[in-house]
Amino acid sequence: MPVPTSPRPAEATAESQPPRVGPLANIRVLDMGRILAAPWATQIFADLGADVIKIERPGVGDDTRGWGPPFLTSASGEPTRDAGYFLAVNRGKRSVTIDITKPEGQEILHRLAATADVAIENFKAGTLERYRLDAASLRAVNPRLIYCSVTGFGQDGPRKDQAAYDFAIQAMGGLMSVTGERDDLPGGGPQKVGLPIVDLMTGMYAAVAVLAALTRRAETGQGETIDLAMLDVQAAVLANQAMNWMLSGKVPRRGGNRHPNIQPQDVFPCADGHLVLAVGNDGQFARLCQVLDRAQWVTDERFASNAGRVRNNAVLTALLSERFRSFERDALIAALDAVGVPCAPINTIPQVFDDPQIRHREMKRDLPHPVAGTVPQVVSPLRFAEAPLRFDRPPPVLGQHTRDVLAELGLDDAALSDMAARGVT
Repeated sequence: MPVPTSPRPAEATAESQPPRVGPLANIRVLDMGRILAAPWATQIFADLGADVIKIERPGVGDDTRGWGPPFLTSASGEPTRDAGYFLAVNRGKRSVTIDITKPEGQEILHRLAATADVAIENFKAGTLERYRLDAASLRAVNPRLIYCSVTGFGQDGPRKDQAAYDFAIQAMGGLMSVTGERDDLPGGGPQKVGLPIVDLMTGMYAAVAVLAALTRRAETGQGETIDLAMLDVQAAVLANQAMNWMLSGKVPRRGGNRHPNIQPQDVFPCADGHLVLAVGNDGQFARLCQVLDRAQWVTDERFASNAGRVRNNAVLTALLSERFRSFERDALIAALDAVGVPCAPINTIPQVFDDPQIRHREMKRDLPHPVAGTVPQVVSPLRFAEAPLRFDRPPPVLGQHTRDVLAELGLDDAALSDMAARGVT
């Protein structure tokens, strides 16, 4: 069933509103987010073809524009104001600068909300209510609006007024208790994940929630208010580690690279480097033993089943480590690949983008940019046969689309100039 959209202003022009393509080409998103979680969700929508209007502070913009170095370099070789952090999560959007603390700015956002299908924000709970930009205010303007609020702790509860960042939520949410080497081994101790994983997962959950609400709206005509908390997301994605504790009563601990439920899965040293081994069943273990010329391990009662391998992991890991040191890494990976045993080299990020599969899938692309000439982007992994994605709009320069978007609302040049002079835009 097609997703009904909110009415569009008649003033939209081909120059300011180029034709969109993709599964969400008929959707408009009002992006009041900043930093990462909400912008990650809205970049997903932009990649899917939605018209995403990013609201930023005049003269300053999203905080992440300044989170560098590194910064994008202009065509003349000078650093721009846009950090790599910002460029990673704002592709495909139109930047509009509006001071939301001023009544005129609030009125503009109300008018934009009237034309939008979705609004997303990640201010602290209660902040936008002061500016008449909360869910109740904007849904009063447009009852069909899907309003998604992303916060650290949600709209209620004892922590609702606290600020939150990914690092803190990784700690509070249990992730760091199961990430890192064992405390009794060299390098042991809590570690965060090398990516802002809670922000990214929260953005993914936000996208899923909004798409579900749009589907429901197609059937009922009703908008929705979504309350999404980063701490809730982190608790949810504890997944098997949480269930291990619930079933056994044993508190999961850091185990380095070892899998708590499946073995052998670990990092192993070869003669000239390391590889990851990810055996997932007894058949794969038997083929591993074949490659290693250790057929006796297949019938050893300690290792014959996955449960035995988990219980006797310390012994098995020592045996495998000793044997792996006899092989060169790439030769062993090739031999294991040939018999269907999952394994992999540990690539650096440049090596990832030099992988022939990644190059074939064109995951890295260079988009035209109004200041730098081109800007590199890691594009969406989504592939649609009937509604292919198109990456034709780079991360915007601050305020790049303010006049175009506001002109679509019917504001003339005199009104725009007056607002600019008074710091509204």
